[in-house]
Amino acid sequence: MTTDVKKPPGLVYLVGAGPGDPGLLTLKGAECLGRADVVIYDNLVDRAILVHAPESAELIFAGKEGGRHYMTQDDINVLLVKKAKEADVVVRLKGGDPFIFGRGGEEALVLAEEGIPFEVVPGVSATAAVPAYAGIPVTHRGLASQVAFITGHEDPTKTEEGVDWEYLARFSGTLVVLMGVKRLRENTDRLMAGGLSSKTPAAVISRGATPRQRSVSGTLGTISDLVTEHGITAPAVLVVGEVASLREDLAWYDHLPLFGKKIVVTRASHQAGELSDILRNLGAQPVELASIEIAPPEDIRAAQRAVANADGYDIVVFTSPNGVRAFFSILKEQGRDSRVLGGAAVAAMGPGTRTVLNDHGIVPDVIPDKFIAEELAVAIIDGNPDGLTGKRVLLFRAQGARMVLPERLTAFGALVDDVGAYRAIRPDVSRQEIIEILEGADLLTFTSGSTATNLGEMFRINTIWDDASITVPKAVSIGPVTSAAAQKAGFQVAAEAGEYTIPGLVQALIRHVTGES
Repeated sequence: MTTDVKKPPGLVYLVGAGPGDPGLLTLKGAECLGRADVVIYDNLVDRAILVHAPESAELIFAGKEGGRHYMTQDDINVLLVKKAKEADVVVRLKGGDPFIFGRGGEEALVLAEEGIPFEVVPGVSATAAVPAYAGIPVTHRGLASQVAFITGHEDPTKTEEGVDWEYLARFSGTLVVLMGVKRLRENTDRLMAGGLSSKTPAAVISRGATPRQRSVSGTLGTISDLVTEHGITAPAVLVVGEVASLREDLAWYDHLPLFGKKIVVTRASHQAGELSDILRNLGAQPVELASIEIAPPEDIRAAQRAVANADGYDIVVFTSPNGVRAFFSILKEQGRDSRVLGGAAVAAMGPGTRTVLNDHGIVPDVIPDKFIAEELAVAIIDGNPDGLTGKRVLLFRAQGARMVLPERLTAFGALVDDVGAYRAIRPDVSRQEIIEILEGADLLTFTSGSTATNLGEMFRINTIWDDASITVPKAVSIGPVTSAAAQKAGFQVAAEAGEYTIPGLVQALIRHVTGES
């Protein structure tokens, strides 16, 4: 006789994601996401935060925005209980802090009533972070030594007024009002009716701590009209008090060089994060539209043979981080390590390739000054003053790469094995997804000729080029070879990196956006 054993409920983490900027997620929040089987997230959670969750995790959107509810709070409560009974670890990911106007307390009570274990992971609250991103300290010596956090949109089912606006009008510190755009005029009128001067400095910040942040400053008496005039919409934070007058001097986020620019990153998905993070830290809104995916070569056997015989080469050349990763992946499968390269000179194309080699304990002997095949060939030739005649050279690189490098080395007498270590293939992306990404985009970025060529082909297949209603942004490229490929594919190149690296590409973006080029 068998008895069904009932699964004990899983652990639920109520995690604060912070307001907007994914960099404001706490370390503990990221750790919890890394263990999640299920993630239930809100509308205000930046999707970039979800990369911390395992690929196997179930992601469930439960967002609410501007009065439109994808799920009601009751629905969310039921879902939390259901998933906790099915999974081992559930993360309830909420914008800001779950216990500051986040209804996290309600969700925790439901879990407690159901006997489901939970932990609360506080987040950076919008009450302080959004004003900070607008250049407003909520406390400041000589101006405000206390601060009050207020909801500007109370539960409509309440029969009694929960916010004592008359008391707040006499409060001697800073007032920070969340979720109050719809009732902004009503709330400011109540404060003035309670005796707070209409000349009190005030500011409203919409979509704070994101590249879409917009701020207006005025006084308690003028702020409602200013919000209407400038089309400021929810979600927004109202700050009332003398500290609001500091915004003009302390605003920093919206002065970042790429602030507010929507920039399309076309690198492969596993590589896009590096550039996206840099752009985000410069105030941009990066959106990823991978135009290449890295796949094994059509026939892996040549790469496997080359790695197996790596100790027989005089020079081993890597032209990209992908080639290095492919080499060491095969090497590991063969039960060997980097010692196979001990007798060879190693050449690398650029700092990215060098970094991945360093991760495997290899310091390259040759790196060109400019990161193109022509310059790498010159560097290898110059690094062998006795000549290349009879020397065995392994090029471990992308299948179908330009023939400049093997041709030039062969011309100097090298015995070259040009091995395709991987393929850069074109992903299948829908027309609708492309249109959504391009909407409002300011610039495209290309980090290789293949990203430009593939994106041009994706546009052709999805009739993007033929649709006059779609604006294709200008591009910024990582170097002249990439620029040539982009122009051939139909793109207009607005700027080109002077140094053919990701930092060089970013500098080209900044120069273009700020008008320096």
